[in-house]
Amino acid sequence: MADKTKQKKKKQKIPRTEMPMQDPKKRISNFNEVPLGYSAQQAVTEASRCLMCKKPKCIEGCPVEIDIKSFIELIREKDFEKAVEKIREKNSLPAICGRVCPQEDQCEKKCILGIKDDPVAIGRLERYLGDLALKKNMKDDKLLVSSQEAQQNAKHKAAIIGSGPAGLACAGELAKLGYKVTIFEALHKPGGVLVYGIPEFRLPKDILQKEIDSLKTLDVEIKLDMVIGKILTIDELFEMGYASVFVASGAGLPYFMDIPGENLNGVYSANEYLTRSNLMKAYEFPACDTPIKKVEKVAVVGGGNVAMDSARTAKRLGAKHVYLVYRRSEKEMPARDEEIEHAKEEGIEFMLLTNPIEIKGKDGWVEKIRVIKMELGEPDASGRRRPVPVKGSEHDLDVDVVVMAIGQGPNPLLLSATPELKLNKWGTIEADTETGKTNKKGVFAGGDIVTGAATVILAMGAGKKAAHAMDAYMKSGVW
Repeated sequence: MADKTKQKKKKQKIPRTEMPMQDPKKRISNFNEVPLGYSAQQAVTEASRCLMCKKPKCIEGCPVEIDIKSFIELIREKDFEKAVEKIREKNSLPAICGRVCPQEDQCEKKCILGIKDDPVAIGRLERYLGDLALKKNMKDDKLLVSSQEAQQNAKHKAAIIGSGPAGLACAGELAKLGYKVTIFEALHKPGGVLVYGIPEFRLPKDILQKEIDSLKTLDVEIKLDMVIGKILTIDELFEMGYASVFVASGAGLPYFMDIPGENLNGVYSANEYLTRSNLMKAYEFPACDTPIKKVEKVAVVGGGNVAMDSARTAKRLGAKHVYLVYRRSEKEMPARDEEIEHAKEEGIEFMLLTNPIEIKGKDGWVEKIRVIKMELGEPDASGRRRPVPVKGSEHDLDVDVVVMAIGQGPNPLLLSATPELKLNKWGTIEADTETGKTNKKGVFAGGDIVTGAATVILAMGAGKKAAHAMDAYMKSGVW
């Protein structure tokens, strides 16, 4: 017993293995990934910090219930291939989740080591295994059922609307059950928010493409430029022989503040700004013929990860001054701590407790943004303290571009084409949290189209749950 206590104390003294990073002064002039990843030895060193708890709390913090203790133990033993197999039992996209999931609020938050010390860097270890699997071209094609059952399931077709994290997870799970799966994607590239919303410096597109290509080895068909709700309706998918449909179309409709001047040239939604850069490579203009306004002064309104992505993108596009305008304090910011830290390192200028009230222009173009100072009052419905304007604190800020990054909701195109789908008060689809089942027969839904904008791993969890509910539904024969 005394030996075990000594062993635990020894592990607590091992410092968290730092992630190698691009130098801030260099990275603001390129779109290359900022964190460079662990080496094999760094991964083993970090894995050795794990206490190997009898009842690991970290698993409770994972929305898809990855067996974290087991894959970390396998890393410690340098059995990397088995570690990859273990993590893929629950997560088919570890290279993506290891990069963009908020581990500090999920698995790492529950880490027992984190009570008195820094938690084990679970996300960084996950990323290491995901990258290793892609580098070695390790297939993720093990069936979840017997070959006989898979042959029976192959008689049925399932349609997935949207190729974001929920759609990809659902498709992969159904394919491993033997079903014929087709993903219908509205854009010209698959990946949903992963491809249009997250910049290269956080999620390289070649990593995303390799993860998607691994799905294709399971015979998942992906049809691009297919806007469901316009080109085809859900009812028409049923008429085409699909036994069930999973709606994973995300939340891509941007919100605005409804303040004067938002219609001026030079005002972007974060969706448009990031889509032009990420998906359409505007930062390579004129090599890629997608224009984006490159200016010296940019204001980004918001405090979430999308706001950080927009601000850091503006810096890389050449802006000398990028102001992050947020109406609360840093403590209330919903962005990941890591993203806030990286933004500060890159010279983003935080204007906290500040709120826009007007955008001013000249000759139809943005010239200034008028803001007012705020102070925090009592908590609102979100649990955060409500920002209250400070009278007489209005002032102007010279800017050439304003990016609104204050959230987004469901695109109404699909929903208006399927009026019988029941929506909740926020305008998202009402679906069972455990199964994704909607009020329309054979239709399931998950991800941001149900929850509103949330995390990648939560969307994936919803996709996996829906896949198993769809499996039960298609086996029932009641359709």
